[in-house]
Amino acid sequence: MTNRSRLLAAALLLILVSSMSGCAWWDSVWGREPRVRQTPEGLYQRGFEQYKKGEYKKAIEIFTRVRDEYPLNPIALMAELGIADSYFENEQYVDAEVAYNSFVELHPTNPNVPYAMFQLGMCHYHQMQTIDRDQTETQKARKEFERLIARFPQSKFAIMAEKNLREVKQRLAEHEFYIGEFYYRTKKYEAALKRFELIQREYANLGLDYKTARFIEETKLRIREDADRKAREAQKAEEARKAKEAKEAQKAQKQNPPQGPGK
Repeated sequence: MTNRSRLLAAALLLILVSSMSGCAWWDSVWGREPRVRQTPEGLYQRGFEQYKKGEYKKAIEIFTRVRDEYPLNPIALMAELGIADSYFENEQYVDAEVAYNSFVELHPTNPNVPYAMFQLGMCHYHQMQTIDRDQTETQKARKEFERLIARFPQSKFAIMAEKNLREVKQRLAEHEFYIGEFYYRTKKYEAALKRFELIQREYANLGLDYKTARFIEETKLRIREDADRKAREAQKAEEARKAKEAKEAQKAQKQNPPQGPGK
């Protein structure tokens, strides 16, 4: 056998061995471990490790793979929450809200639903504005916390929600007071009274009771004073009108005196 034949036979043998042993043999040649198909649990663990490191974008990618590639595996439910939690921790609250809400709607009997509902409230809680700004997110946080408390009153997350709900209501009360005080300063007393009475009716025992009661009393006093002033002004205007009419009648009488008999 010539050298060329020997080389050709060796090459063919190499191809044959490689095809028989697959990539594991090739990896061992290059000092690499044989590749093993990732289990759903192992893939989820990879995503969780990325989550713990704060690599939320990578965590979302891996959790999404778990959810999409193993939809019938129970670990897929945890991956759904992992996606929502990763969005939440990355302060992507709109995306987190969508993910948590999807979990609640798709898995209403899952034991993690109270947690997802609490997190829904927290998505809005973290987007609340100061009392001089729009309170839409504050109202939404209130709605979600109240929904959780009503549905799962014994859950530990309901207890946590109650604490946050008090803060949310206080923020809403302070917003109403801020507007009411503005109306009071600009002498729009009727509008101010509506705000103060709303606080007294819906936000009692939140630290604003005494101040609100005082402003209600003062506002009602201003409304009465305004009503008295307007009544006096109306009376003066009526008296002035009558005096003017009498004066005009007297003037007309002078210009056109009554004619005697035979004239």
